[in-house]
Amino acid sequence: MKMKMMILVMCAALHSPCQADPLPVIASIFPVADLVQQVGGEHVSVVTVIPPGASPHAFEPSPGLVKKITSARIFFKVGAGLEFWWEKFVRNAEIRPVEVVLSDGVDLIHEAGHSHHEDMEAAGHPSGEHQEGNPHVWLDPVIAAGMVSKIADSLSLADPVHADFYQNRRQRCLSELGALDQDIRAAVSRFSSRWYVSAHSAWDYFARRYGLQSAGAIEASPGRQPVPREIAALVSRIKAHQIRAVFAEPQLNSHLAALVAREAGIPVVFLDPVGDPHSEDRNTYIRLMRTNLRTLQEVMQ
Repeated sequence: MKMKMMILVMCAALHSPCQADPLPVIASIFPVADLVQQVGGEHVSVVTVIPPGASPHAFEPSPGLVKKITSARIFFKVGAGLEFWWEKFVRNAEIRPVEVVLSDGVDLIHEAGHSHHEDMEAAGHPSGEHQEGNPHVWLDPVIAAGMVSKIADSLSLADPVHADFYQNRRQRCLSELGALDQDIRAAVSRFSSRWYVSAHSAWDYFARRYGLQSAGAIEASPGRQPVPREIAALVSRIKAHQIRAVFAEPQLNSHLAALVAREAGIPVVFLDPVGDPHSEDRNTYIRLMRTNLRTLQEVMQ
């Protein structure tokens, strides 16, 4: 009892947090939230801003999230324009969490003639991001490993009492991501076809890492509907490259994917870039990516 009282007195005297409660943090999307949870364990309390099933490209947070956001110590965001709603949402907040932009330092892919950031600004949403480009960096497990290191360092800085814990958890996460990367490389080496068509350009970083080739995306940018001649050209490329399925996403309306697939005479197959904490095969980043890998193997091997 005396020892416990001495520790409490020391903490008060040093004005440092002897954290009994988990560190409150927020993450914009589920894959980021899971990586934060994997590193932080019981020492963090993670709130995911964008709910399961919602598309990050069209999401507008409700005012009910303000209290959770402003009470957080850190906001882990992808950046590159994905969180286009952020500045508007916290503009009048008295206290803002520290922002950690996980795409900083990544060699971003820039779409021909535009970026996601520009699409959002054109729609009246100021970005405030450090970089512009395709934001789907987390779908490359090697980039995700770099994100884990940023997360561990940020948690260690905010909560130095548990820094060793965060750094040990970082190593465990990096080991799991390294095994995932090797398994993807081995699987892709056995693909008989490396061409694919997707609902939008979510898989560009994955494709760049593992040598896949995109024959095009149905939506060239989020929310931009293709015109008939673009659909016809996409169908022609599908046939030319003997692509076996159109990859749709559970967070997006699959009507256009079904239309393109019907015209090309192939099925629609779902790849999930975001995951779902309520789905057993997609409720962690690792499980999500391994489920996507199995889907790719079924179609392309």
